[in-house]
Amino acid sequence: MKRTITRLLMAPSVIVLLLWMIIPLSMTIYFSTIHYNLLYPGPTRFVGWLNYDFFVTDPAFLTAIGNTTLLVGSVLIITVVLGVALSALIDKPFFGRGIVRVLLISPFFVMPTVNALVWKNMMMNPVYGIFAWIWQSLGLTPIDWLSTYPLFSIIVMVSWQWLPFAILVFVTALQSQDHEQKEAAQMDGATSWHIFRYLTIPHLSRPITVVVMIEAIFLLSVFAQIYVSTNGGPGYSSTNLAYMIYNQALLQFNVGTASAGGLIAVVLANIVAFFLIRAVGKNLTV
Repeated sequence: MKRTITRLLMAPSVIVLLLWMIIPLSMTIYFSTIHYNLLYPGPTRFVGWLNYDFFVTDPAFLTAIGNTTLLVGSVLIITVVLGVALSALIDKPFFGRGIVRVLLISPFFVMPTVNALVWKNMMMNPVYGIFAWIWQSLGLTPIDWLSTYPLFSIIVMVSWQWLPFAILVFVTALQSQDHEQKEAAQMDGATSWHIFRYLTIPHLSRPITVVVMIEAIFLLSVFAQIYVSTNGGPGYSSTNLAYMIYNQALLQFNVGTASAGGLIAVVLANIVAFFLIRAVGKNLTV
């Protein structure tokens, strides 16, 4: 009886959640199988897999997949490596540690569009940006980062935003590290590097796995930084899968092809999530 009452009380929220998920997904599947272009209003027709074939054979598709993979992989490496290093540094007591921690974590709360505007106009601008001033101070010619190295610039922007998340997780994990074990290692003659290599890194193995899983899922849909700074260019050099779908939907007004691309992105994201969750599960059960 109690179980029945519990299910009845949960039913409304579960039904609303299912409808909230199923209805948009069903509409996306429907639009992906019809010819629906906003530039040519009129009766729609069923085209089957034609939208999927058109999206996959688009000249930008393989470039977008490669850019997405490079973007996600690079940001993960940067955030994990720097996150572990900075977390180990600020874990030691020093004057002003609280202020330093707040400053390191604060970029995570900056909106992606604001993040892109700050880097585009204040840091990477070839005329009045901070990098241009540094280059001129060294007697060098300033670099137009967004035109010369567009994907690298996006990687820097996204890494700056997600590094605080990794630091927050790692600093929290280090609070539970056994300090008596570290003191015993120091008494046995272990150096700071040995403690970091054989005690800190193994202790952070599970937080690292969790950070990689969460960041990878979110990084597959990076869009705002690309839209604000490079618009996917020059050419397709900074176009990822999310921006390619936007291009089909809101620039070419091809709703059918964009819906097909969105479903392809969902499938790829679920494949990545499947393997990451399995990796996390194995790590957490060790």
